[in-house]
Amino acid sequence: MNWHTRLLNDYERFSSGLPRPLEPYILETYGISLASEYAGHRIKNPFGKASGQLSLNAHQVQRDAEAGLGFAVLKTLIAENEAGAQSMKAWAIPATKMTVEEIVGTREPVRGQHGWTVTWKGRGWSERFSDYLKFFSRSIESAGSHSMLVVPSVKYHLPKPEETQWNRSEYEFTTSELYRTWHTLREGCMPLEKDFSPTLAGDESFSRERETILNWLRSVPDLIRETSVGKDIRLGLKIFNAAQHDDFQLEMLNAVEHHPRRADYVIYGNRLFDPNKSYEGVRGVAYGGPDLSDRNLSVLSQWPHTIPLSATGNIVTGAMAFEYLRRGCTSFQMHTLFQLPDSEFAMKSNSSSRTERALHRLLFHPSHGFLHALLHDRERHPWPSGSNVLELAHYYPSLG
Repeated sequence: MNWHTRLLNDYERFSSGLPRPLEPYILETYGISLASEYAGHRIKNPFGKASGQLSLNAHQVQRDAEAGLGFAVLKTLIAENEAGAQSMKAWAIPATKMTVEEIVGTREPVRGQHGWTVTWKGRGWSERFSDYLKFFSRSIESAGSHSMLVVPSVKYHLPKPEETQWNRSEYEFTTSELYRTWHTLREGCMPLEKDFSPTLAGDESFSRERETILNWLRSVPDLIRETSVGKDIRLGLKIFNAAQHDDFQLEMLNAVEHHPRRADYVIYGNRLFDPNKSYEGVRGVAYGGPDLSDRNLSVLSQWPHTIPLSATGNIVTGAMAFEYLRRGCTSFQMHTLFQLPDSEFAMKSNSSSRTERALHRLLFHPSHGFLHALLHDRERHPWPSGSNVLELAHYYPSLG
């Protein structure tokens, strides 16, 4: 039986539930190891949930772990100091509603291409810091038995152009408290995502000056390293899509890549921002879809790098994940995918979660799944059977 037929059979066979364990089955059947790495931690597969409204309680995290995700990034915490003061408090807004809608590409390569975007008003964690620590602890516990990595996300103080001082107390208190929670349950360095929100692109007081943004990217790693637990942190910077032209995106990435005490990895790239669109009474919203992935892939194609990369942005098919893999990304963070209409998923079992349906679509879809993309490409560029995702993320960029 050729792989095309086998994949189609598996897609239909697993529409009632994924094989368990998933990764050994794929390795044995297709000669592909899904193993990869995130923040220096081994992950069983490269598919994870991006920070947002779908990772803000322990029940969501537990369901994702049971479904088989490789990792999950928790809802973004707004940093505070020991007295509870938050310099970025304006971002601690709860979301009361999410809207999933179709969107059409406008950039020339994807003009007219249909896709999906999710809109919500909320920005970051709006409850108490102590509640986040409890949530983080419960998430680590529930995910551990399923070998899923849990990663906290934080928005720390970023000075505006007219400010000269950094609120170091936020960096120290928030980071050390998160690490204390991690260290009670896990060994090794704690992965940490520093969120540069896409809404920064719509706040003129923050994003007006290019040098201000570059100063953030250069300074944040130093501030994390200088905390009392800095040596035990594996820091990732989630880079936003700035309002400036694409050349500035490369300048941002190079500022991270070439910094003497650079971050440990990069998440690229956060959603686009439309200053003119309104949602739930708020003017200016972040959005995804074909334009986002087109810009991200275009920028990454021009950026030779050595720093590890985690991809995010319009990853609603395995084929799109493969495009990021070809540009050196070792993992894939998704949010919109888990919100698509039921009609977009072939798995219809009442007992399956939305996350399991998403993994079925991502991996086994016979025309735009991850396995289809890899197997099809292996016929053109043979690589050893059993190669894992981490190795392929280094292999593909080497092809030029």
